[in-house]
Amino acid sequence: MLEELRITGLGVIDDTTLRLSAGMNVITGETGAGKTMVVTGLGLLFGGRADAGRVRADPGRAVVEGRLRLNGMLGDAVRTRITDAGGETDEDGSLLLSRTVTAEGRSRAHVGGRSMPVATLSELGEQVLAVHGQSDQLRLLRPSEQRSALDRFAGPGHEKLLDSYREAFSRWRRVVDDLADRRRNARQRSQEADLLKLGLDEITRVDPQPHEDEDLRVEVQRLEHAEGLRLAATLAAQALAGGVEAADETADATMLLGTARRTLEGQSGVDPRLGELALRIEEAATLVGDVSSELSAYLSGLDADPARLEAIYERRAALRGLTRKYADDIDGVIVWAETARTKLAELDTSDELLEELDRERQRLAATVGELAGRLTAARRDAAVRFSEEVSVELAGLAMPHSRVEVVVVTRPPSRDEPSVTVDGRELAAGADGADEVELRLLAHPGAPSLPLQKGASGGELSRVMLAIEVVFAGAGGPPTLVFDEVDSGVGGTAAVEIGRRLARLARTHQVLVVTHLPQVAAFADRHLVVAKDTGGAITTSGVRIVEENERARELSRMLAGLPDSDLGIAHAEELLAVAGREKRG
Repeated sequence: MLEELRITGLGVIDDTTLRLSAGMNVITGETGAGKTMVVTGLGLLFGGRADAGRVRADPGRAVVEGRLRLNGMLGDAVRTRITDAGGETDEDGSLLLSRTVTAEGRSRAHVGGRSMPVATLSELGEQVLAVHGQSDQLRLLRPSEQRSALDRFAGPGHEKLLDSYREAFSRWRRVVDDLADRRRNARQRSQEADLLKLGLDEITRVDPQPHEDEDLRVEVQRLEHAEGLRLAATLAAQALAGGVEAADETADATMLLGTARRTLEGQSGVDPRLGELALRIEEAATLVGDVSSELSAYLSGLDADPARLEAIYERRAALRGLTRKYADDIDGVIVWAETARTKLAELDTSDELLEELDRERQRLAATVGELAGRLTAARRDAAVRFSEEVSVELAGLAMPHSRVEVVVVTRPPSRDEPSVTVDGRELAAGADGADEVELRLLAHPGAPSLPLQKGASGGELSRVMLAIEVVFAGAGGPPTLVFDEVDSGVGGTAAVEIGRRLARLARTHQVLVVTHLPQVAAFADRHLVVAKDTGGAITTSGVRIVEENERARELSRMLAGLPDSDLGIAHAEELLAVAGREKRG
């Protein structure tokens, strides 16, 4: 839900804040007061095209800021998307958005306190907001959106069928692309496979082991310096045994340490500190004994075998041959070999594999075709129900003779899309099925069935969108809906019907309505008025919330142009009472 919208320096609006509520928010005001700038600001905030001509000369930039309250699964998805992009939600869980446009036409966007591409705002806008108005690029005029809308209307069972189709279609396309690539590049694949096999054969013959190059380096260094190592170890062992010229009667280091320990222990009763030092000498004696034993073992294992050294030289030469060709070290060579074995399986162009892939392609194509046929039947069934419900809504919106049709047609084969057989016919299949869906309008009996954008005037199109959104209520889609001049060319009973339907829609969505009809404004949960201030050198506009008596005066102005007319106020209060009863009912 959009909780707050602040607009600065845009058109006639100098600086104003709209505090919006759940339910139905109505925006009214005199002609030229700047109601359209509110919708323009919403468009900018959610990634719309920036028009530098609407930026006020002073301060030379327009800023639109908004606060989104994130709720439910959609809120979680938006929060995750923004967090991944580096933004953050506010402490209360809301998300702050900002769009700045300069008089020179430069534009910047911020989401969650972080600068982001304007495309991020557009992405958010598609998820949380739908704007319906005569000058807008309407969401439901896009064929893909019309198909998605019909799928949502069809219900959860249809969505599961669509998910099954998409999964099967994706698997089928992977097999089709894999098979085509193997056939198309068979020669290139064979050549690449031969090179990999040569490398694998060479590596297999050498059979390198993990860390072997480093292990051999250490061993060859020890063998090359065996005499020096033996001399150092021998001298150290003799020193520990009682000196370089050690004789049988000469005490070794362990014996001397033992004498020192016993001497100190004898006086530890007098001074405990000598007992502590005796313990440390005992630890030193143990360590000296361990070192002496290890030196003896080291000397017995020290090998100066020339044959072993020569064998290591040859082995290292073989390993260097591998590291020159395949990687920087032996571990890298082993990884290369593992990768090459995997790649070889991918390069396989044997007749056996191609036949197996072709059988899998045919099996998956049959599954895709069967699911595509079921999707088409389900969409046509939903299209009938949808047409009937929207046409009923249109009858109450001053379009009693109009009818909306949903046409579901299958796509013939084309070069741009893969084909499958559906009910014995070859059709082009896409990620959403083999159908094209189009909403058409019959403006009156005998009129041709035309696409919405061609068959309806601006005011009619807004009412058609309202009828569609009322039918779609609860079937998913953006949680915030904006209607700009949805009541154009309407009055009397039809205007009350529009208000009633907008109020019904507001039970499941946040609805923002720019209107000039008091019959519509009377149904609002929150009423905002855009008012001009002509007291200064430059005309500016601001937005304020009106309630109770003020609201009746605004409706009176809309009814008769006289906010203080007793008759107008009485009529306004009657409208408010009727709307209140309708909403409670």
